[in-house]
Amino acid sequence: MNFMSRVAHYLQEHLLGEVTASPEVRRYFSQDASILQLAPELVVYPRNESDVRKTASFSWQLAERGRIMPITARGGGSNTSGAALGYGILLVFTAHMNKILELNPRKQLVTLEPGVTFDKLEQTLYTHGLFLPPYPAALHDATLGGGLASNVMGEKSIKYGTIGNYVRQLRVVLANGETIETGPLNKRELNRKLGLATLEGEIYRALDKLLEENHDLIEEGKKRIKAQRNTAGYNLFGIKKGHSFDLTPLFVGSQGTLGIITEATLSLAAYNPLTQLALVSLEELGQLSEVLPKLLELKPSVFDMMNHAAVEQISRLNPSQLAGALIHPNAAVHLFLEFDDSKEGAQKKALKQLQKIVNSVGGVYQVGQTLEEQEKIWKVRHSVSTILSHSPGPAKSLPIVEDVSLPTEQLVDFLSQSAQIYAQNGLAAAAWGQAGDGVISIQPVLDLAQTGDRQKLFKITDSLYSLAIQMGGSTSGSSGDGRIRAPYNELLYGEELHNLMLQVKKIFDPHGTLNPGVKTASPQDIKNLLRSEYSLTHHNHLPRS
Repeated sequence: MNFMSRVAHYLQEHLLGEVTASPEVRRYFSQDASILQLAPELVVYPRNESDVRKTASFSWQLAERGRIMPITARGGGSNTSGAALGYGILLVFTAHMNKILELNPRKQLVTLEPGVTFDKLEQTLYTHGLFLPPYPAALHDATLGGGLASNVMGEKSIKYGTIGNYVRQLRVVLANGETIETGPLNKRELNRKLGLATLEGEIYRALDKLLEENHDLIEEGKKRIKAQRNTAGYNLFGIKKGHSFDLTPLFVGSQGTLGIITEATLSLAAYNPLTQLALVSLEELGQLSEVLPKLLELKPSVFDMMNHAAVEQISRLNPSQLAGALIHPNAAVHLFLEFDDSKEGAQKKALKQLQKIVNSVGGVYQVGQTLEEQEKIWKVRHSVSTILSHSPGPAKSLPIVEDVSLPTEQLVDFLSQSAQIYAQNGLAAAAWGQAGDGVISIQPVLDLAQTGDRQKLFKITDSLYSLAIQMGGSTSGSSGDGRIRAPYNELLYGEELHNLMLQVKKIFDPHGTLNPGVKTASPQDIKNLLRSEYSLTHHNHLPRS
């Protein structure tokens, strides 16, 4: 019996959940929604937190003997940064740890396991007049664990923020199998943690010292990124606030590299299904610079966009999809603005102000007065799924320039320069995203089997990520840096702060057993893991916009 077979037998004997080394299962989990491929050695479907603890403890003990068997936590595999892939043990939470443990509608709180999908949660919450606002586009696949791991945002984040704004408490399994609970600590509570003779105590002592000794460097690094959204690296900026010390912001967005989230308590928001929705079409891209700050003052609950190149690409792929849906199909950019204020009068007032702003630049304005009219507008916005999922032939829309985050005042300039970079490579820059947050996707259509296209891929990513950073933006506003965007973290934060983040990883994961390569991958690592062809065939073929 070889080593992996012995490991599989040992774990299956001690865990309640299933353990498999089946080639078919390993092959299935060798891909996620990214352009990378990496097969695990074993797949474990934990039934409870105890299974996660035992697996982590086993991996830690092996590492202490010089044998590294890393652990990667995985939800629905919808992440595009390559963070749901691992070469050791893959913990898949969707099979069993997928429960809503407690819902308190009065206090607007919910406690969940990491394998709960966003659509399951939202449908439950809607029946109580509540919702969790930062749901991602791939809400059918995406799990809460994955959303927490990447600090996900969604179409409602312009008003409601990212999922990190809603986390009240986490239960986390550390690299050695210890379980901790996170939340804000006062000075007395922190001193108690600092005195623990456990890995948790070591983490608090080392992290407290690191933050204290590097306070100025961290504060200076925070100023480097002027974009509203940033999920790259580790959030060292939210741990200490006043007299409070909280590990929660550090785990949120850490993509399973510091610990494995097994339970989360989140706050919720009141849900209003009666909204107003408008579609605005602007003749020239430059007009967006003029109206964007004025539109932000209206406080929309959704402020999305798609450009003319995206409309053209959709129309080529599916000529009937947008027929008659756009009053001005040749406009440079289309904006989607929703208002969900609880007072109907406030919504109507916002629409009147919106129309005045649009008229001032000669834009085209249409509003969805009825549910049917609103659905027609949403059909246009969600038609982006055609670009992502329905490209014929070997060339596909590749999720590499995905959720780039810009200061909103730099958005138009970034879109203009991006179009030039794409044109230089013989490509059209179809762009879409959350304009109000400055978070944009511009995915190139390339064939990974072609050497020339692979070269274009890296040329485009280098150019666009560098451009975003120069403009005070971030390489990732939502999906996390994972492996794909990790090589740009030093450019994003500077050498000193980047090294500080690597020290944080070492504090939490001294043996490197938690999702190695994620947030630390090199360009060569990406090239080594790159797929020879790209598809989303392992997903359920539901639209992703």
